[in-house]
Amino acid sequence: MTMTPLLDQINSPADLKKVPQASLPQLAEEIRDFIIKTISNTGGHLASSLGVVELTIALHYIYNTPVDKIIWDVGHQSYAHKILTGRRDRFHLMRQEDGLSGFPNIEESEYDCFGTGHASTSISAALGIAEARDRLEQDFNVIAVIGDGALGGGMAFEALNHAGDFEKKNLTVIVNDNKMSISPNVGALSSYLGRIITGARYNRFKGEVEALLKSIPSYGDQMLWHAKKLQERIKAFVVPEVIFQELGFKYVGPIEGHNFKHLLETLNNVRNLRGPILIHVVTKKGKGYNPSEKDAAAFHGVSPFYISNGHVKKHNSQPSYTDIFAKTLIHLAKKDPK
Repeated sequence: MTMTPLLDQINSPADLKKVPQASLPQLAEEIRDFIIKTISNTGGHLASSLGVVELTIALHYIYNTPVDKIIWDVGHQSYAHKILTGRRDRFHLMRQEDGLSGFPNIEESEYDCFGTGHASTSISAALGIAEARDRLEQDFNVIAVIGDGALGGGMAFEALNHAGDFEKKNLTVIVNDNKMSISPNVGALSSYLGRIITGARYNRFKGEVEALLKSIPSYGDQMLWHAKKLQERIKAFVVPEVIFQELGFKYVGPIEGHNFKHLLETLNNVRNLRGPILIHVVTKKGKGYNPSEKDAAAFHGVSPFYISNGHVKKHNSQPSYTDIFAKTLIHLAKKDPK
């Protein structure tokens, strides 16, 4: 009996749309198992693709690809995308001669509308495609999925600034916020996204407290009035102004990136809206495989490994270019303090 009964029936997004919504969590698990088993033999970028499985399914489930265009930033997120777009049977040839590219490749599939590796290029590419679409008087959606630290790149900021200036430009940017690039993100933008998430939790908590106070007989309204006064004093320390709105985007989120109900409802609601839209999706890098969840950095790009414990099957005795470069810099630095 096949271990992936749902996945075995899917060779295109058209097949995916036939799957009942209630079965999508099972499909996500089958895709994860398929990716883990394949990459354990071939090596590749594991943690990033595991974290984006539900989002990938939801995008192809709601949008009409390849007519609608999905541009993947840091293309190592695209394994589930490749599997769902007719390349499952060749997935074991990933990153091999005459096999599949490890990244989106426009020569490989009509579903890969922009060739990308690293990084921060998706919003610029999406804006260019959207502008060409409008000049040619065509009608389709353009979605940029940016993650793994790529939003912190200067080109991404430039593109956000440019795209937000087109108030009626139909363009969707999805921030896959997993708090990681190869290793944990640093910098002001990463901290800012964390404050947005904190703000969303604060707003949910505020609503629950208001409902509780209103339910108290006699004193509830008075207690609620005092609570709102206190709320205004602490709000500025907890809830940030959404910078994306100031740049001209409609901001939606943060959305739980492993919850199909939230993802499908959100994408379905925004796909026909006009103007630039930014959807903030929170995911976990390495989701669904315990070793990669515990150490996503180690499983960002991995050699063949044992699934049972995550240990690499065979260590390469030859030093990598990165090892040689790092050791050389350290050697030079020890000789020259400047």
